[in-house]
Amino acid sequence: MSKAGPAAPTLGPFTDKATARACVWDALVAHGVHRFPFPIHGRIPNFRGAEAAARRLIEHPWFQRARVVKVNPDAPQRPLREAVLAAGKVLLVPTPRLRDGFRTFDGEALLPSERRRAASLAHMERYGRTLPLDALPRIDLMVVGSVCVDLDGRRAGKGEGYADLEYAALRELGRVDETTPVVTTVHDLQVTRGLPASEHDLTLDLIVTPTAVHPVPHRPPRPAGILWERLSPERIAQMPFLAELARRRAGGGA
Repeated sequence: MSKAGPAAPTLGPFTDKATARACVWDALVAHGVHRFPFPIHGRIPNFRGAEAAARRLIEHPWFQRARVVKVNPDAPQRPLREAVLAAGKVLLVPTPRLRDGFRTFDGEALLPSERRRAASLAHMERYGRTLPLDALPRIDLMVVGSVCVDLDGRRAGKGEGYADLEYAALRELGRVDETTPVVTTVHDLQVTRGLPASEHDLTLDLIVTPTAVHPVPHRPPRPAGILWERLSPERIAQMPFLAELARRRAGGGA
């Protein structure tokens, strides 16, 4: 596996995540490395070099050893979703905004011609199947999308908190734990200095760019589960997955 030392981030430090996101989105556009879908503002941004970043992660021992890999559904991670399926692994993808929980795809059961389509958000419903909570497999490697990250393992997504909720829900279900590797693939311009952090934030063990692999040896701790007191009843009701977990927590059963 090729490695490179950490490049010096050019953006940051930041006092708030909203400013960090805006600076990164603007920088990707200014350098002409942004890719469809447009506009990238408000999204996990697709970038030139996403395939190269995926190849670097594929070479990593964590990917090689993993049997079940959770990958976010955004465009820059599509090459990685294809790679998971091509390797005959089990791919777990959260549905948009967690409305229907998670879909699973068995790379061994798909024809080579089907894997590229199955990795596309537009075709996931056709090739994947939604699993009930108790049928979710234990995850060996968790990949999340990011708008910006820093070399201490902090990250910022689009600002809606779905990656944090995915991890927290999976943690409550026992499908991940504190030792489950969490990684992201981003453009080098998305690696910043000094991101602020909150107690509910999902932190990273590894950051992979088109040019470098950045291990995070001393990342901040992660939440051990969902911080229910921070979720309004309306937000919980918007996600059947969370509503089911809330019923179980209240003793309502499956």
